[in-house]
Amino acid sequence: MTSPAEQTILLTGASGFVAAHILDKFLSKGYNVRGTVRSESSIPAIRKATNPQYHDKLSFAIVPDMQDPHAFDEAVQGVNGILHSASPFVLQSKDNAREILDPAINGTLNVLKAAAASKNPQLKRVIITSSFAAIVDLDQGYRPGYKYSEKDWNPATYETAAKNPSAFAYCASKGLAERAAWDFVEKEKPQFSLTTICPPWIIGPNINTITSLNKLNESTQIIYNLINGSLTAPPPTDFAGYADVRDVAEAHLLAYETPAAAGERFLVAAGNWSYQTACDIIRAEFPELKDKVPVGTPGAGEKEDVYRLDNSKIQSVLGLRFRSTKETLTDTVKTLLRLEKELN
Repeated sequence: MTSPAEQTILLTGASGFVAAHILDKFLSKGYNVRGTVRSESSIPAIRKATNPQYHDKLSFAIVPDMQDPHAFDEAVQGVNGILHSASPFVLQSKDNAREILDPAINGTLNVLKAAAASKNPQLKRVIITSSFAAIVDLDQGYRPGYKYSEKDWNPATYETAAKNPSAFAYCASKGLAERAAWDFVEKEKPQFSLTTICPPWIIGPNINTITSLNKLNESTQIIYNLINGSLTAPPPTDFAGYADVRDVAEAHLLAYETPAAAGERFLVAAGNWSYQTACDIIRAEFPELKDKVPVGTPGAGEKEDVYRLDNSKIQSVLGLRFRSTKETLTDTVKTLLRLEKELN
């Protein structure tokens, strides 16, 4: 069997919050990683955030526009696996089709088309970072008593998403892009297998280079808002599930290395959560923040009557074990407090 040191993995969107953890996970396991970035200006920050001992295993490919039909033609050459984590995260747009839907769908298909066209016999698996947004039916709301699993799909159509609010369109884009990927593999029968990873809210410590607290990723920004005194009450629950970013990265590694992951879809969720629960934990673990963290109604978050998430498949097939909510939030807040000191 080929050792990690003899394999090269293509990671799209290498500058992202989740991608930074995926990059670290694969490099520390001994793989060579080729990361895609939109421009060379992104490379120094990624190298800075990467352990220097892995720099000789890290290379880059410039992909200015994922929607270019030939965007990934060169990047896929000679790789053993592809991790497609690049996708637009846009919650405010003027044109949902142009800014959200088309980039997500076309970017995914362009990766797969380039991979298939390469005729590379070494390429065995493509893993797509999808989302719980591709699973959840937003029209059902909190859906008390229901348990979502990999069998569920967001039913939103392209036409519906194009004319709805941008947040709805983003969720739809994840489902539409993932469906397009599975349809492509079923029709074209390429030399590689496909696996998709579907996490809900992804929270956890940032390890990518942050130059300003105004440039945090969306989920980390929400946690920061809970501790910076900007809120008087915990926000209402939106997505009622979460995953630690480190567990999501581990899921990608396990999905790549486990033969049984071929052709499978995995819901990667540690469990349910709410902003009230987050505030309760943060206030208990960081008493120095008690005047900044909203009180709300302590304990009420644990009693919310909302849907549940079935994570049994990834635990049984890949053996993934999830961090606790307390560990995830504690490590996230510690990182944010450190960044506050460094950047302010």
